[in-house]
Amino acid sequence: MTSPDITTVIVTVLTVLTSSAAWKFWEKRAEKRERDKQQIQKDATLYRDDLKERIVKLETLLTEAGKDKEEMRHTIIELTAQVSKLQVEVEFMRKENEILRQENQFLREKI
Repeated sequence: MTSPDITTVIVTVLTVLTSSAAWKFWEKRAEKRERDKQQIQKDATLYRDDLKERIVKLETLLTEAGKDKEEMRHTIIELTAQVSKLQVEVEFMRKENEILRQENQFLREKI
């Protein structure tokens, strides 16, 4: 290729690249890239907001579970105290029952 042929090719390429159709193509392409970028950003924002909502829900559930656990712990302590009290009462009643049986046996033997 000679120098005028290369020049013609370069001029033709420059003309095509700078023509109004080419300019519209590049403009549309840039707009599409911007829309895609905005959509990605919007998706990321939605995902982040969803994660924030989930975190708030989980923190609320964790707080409620902690309160429930504390209430159950308190209930268990109360029930343990009641069981201990009942064990003492049962032991006392057994001893008293044994004494009464012995007295009853003694009285029967007297009759």
